Amino acid sequence: MDTLVECVPNFSTCDATVIAAISEAIKASPGVSLLDVDPGTSTNRTVVTFVGTVDTIIPGALAAAKAAMPLIDMSTHKGEHPRFGAMDVCPFVPVRNVTMEDCADLAREMGKRLAEQNKVPVYLYGAAGTSEDRRRLPDIRQKALGEYEGIGANIANFPPDFGPAELVPSWGATAVGARKFLIAYNINLLGTKEQAMHIAFNVREKGRGGGDVPRPGRFKEVAGIGWFVDEYNMSQISVNCTDYEVTNIHTVYESCKDDAIRLGLAVVGSELVGLVPLACFMDIAAYYMERDNLFLPDERQRVALVVDRLGLNSVKHFDPDQMIIDYKCKVKDPPLMSMTVKEFVGILGARTSAPGGGSASALVAAMGSGLGSMMGWMTYGNVKFRDLDAEMRRAIGPLCAATDRLLYRIDADTDAFGDYMTAIRMPKGTEEEKKVREEAMQDGLKVAIDVPLETMKIADTCWDWMVELATVGNINCKSDLQVGARCLEVGIWGCWKNVEINMKDITDAAYIERVSKEAKELWERADLKSKQVLELMDKRD
Repeated sequence: MDTLVECVPNFSTCDATVIAAISEAIKASPGVSLLDVDPGTSTNRTVVTFVGTVDTIIPGALAAAKAAMPLIDMSTHKGEHPRFGAMDVCPFVPVRNVTMEDCADLAREMGKRLAEQNKVPVYLYGAAGTSEDRRRLPDIRQKALGEYEGIGANIANFPPDFGPAELVPSWGATAVGARKFLIAYNINLLGTKEQAMHIAFNVREKGRGGGDVPRPGRFKEVAGIGWFVDEYNMSQISVNCTDYEVTNIHTVYESCKDDAIRLGLAVVGSELVGLVPLACFMDIAAYYMERDNLFLPDERQRVALVVDRLGLNSVKHFDPDQMIIDYKCKVKDPPLMSMTVKEFVGILGARTSAPGGGSASALVAAMGSGLGSMMGWMTYGNVKFRDLDAEMRRAIGPLCAATDRLLYRIDADTDAFGDYMTAIRMPKGTEEEKKVREEAMQDGLKVAIDVPLETMKIADTCWDWMVELATVGNINCKSDLQVGARCLEVGIWGCWKNVEINMKDITDAAYIERVSKEAKELWERADLKSKQVLELMDKRD
């Protein structure tokens, strides 16, 4: 299985020569890709982002640390950002086919090997933390040790998880952890450092310290601080959103804007430090689309909306292809889906068992939903059908989404027999081996059945929208929608037949009864809805 892990080490330097050496060390490490290098002059800190597999990511991180060791001297370091080490933090983040626990295991292994390689103190944090007081990075870096300057006095009472319990003057200490995507985000304020700090205290989770009564801030999973950036000639409210699914950056941005207005100040855009996941942007786009009553089914248009609403081009150019990790590490489309029509039909008609009827059915179903979305688009924005714009907005999005998902099912169906074929090749010399082989074959067959069944379910989500389009859509697209309905019906029927033919070798009676019933009902609904669409269109002549 193709795995992808993100590693985001932060180095306490913005020296171009040092960063170049670290970057080259990462590039030279096999199996990893350097994605982003983001130095900050005021913070004297550089965020480096690279990705690799679970097997290659640790060597890449160790190579970066080895390069940094002789080049960074923490005893002379000054900067706005809290820090305690040359490689201050080194988090591992799950991206694709990797769990948080997998990343915690990577962090533990990295911590152990870093301490051995560089002879430095290493703390584990986040999902890899060994106790509750070692879960949050600020608790380790500031509260327990007092940043770099406090290590010598405090490390004996707060020993590292790996390495010596003593200050290494040139290095300090390193925190290695596993976490969700941390989004480092700065909001630009035309004001002073103190005013930026005041607003940061309002929005960050821990709020304001001191006094007998705690005063927490507004948002969970948000850390924040204020500073002044000489190179921009403005202050910034700098926040870390440690779980954007709990609090996303637009929520913080809008709240900071409100506070700035109350203080008679101006927020002038924002900047992202390091890469962000596409899902984060899609959540933000959904908020602004609902707030501003916008219809943007196109993904790239949604990204452009987020860039505009957050003012992400205000202090430096924001390039989505470089800053959104899904685009930066974009996986190639699967092979069958990537073929030309001529290539696909050619291989479909060749003397091979795959691709076969299941892949063809997925493609035909995608053509059906695609023709439905076509009619929606030919109706939406048309002066003659202006009163239908709201209905078309509701229909086009789901149909476009279903089309995309169905296209990926072309390859999924061909790949579905992989587990079954692997099981067939398993040894069968003993009774125990025969038993294990048979169980694996049964599991493989269920995968081969579940894949076309899932394709049927995706295609089924289109019917209500197809019926609505047949009722009110642009009549000039009559034949297009009728062809689309037939394609959707045939695609579902073809998947049903694939379910049936593989069911004959299943021995699980309960599974047979449940899946056969579900597949048959989906086909019967397709037959009914297809006829309904055709009849509705004929009545509109």
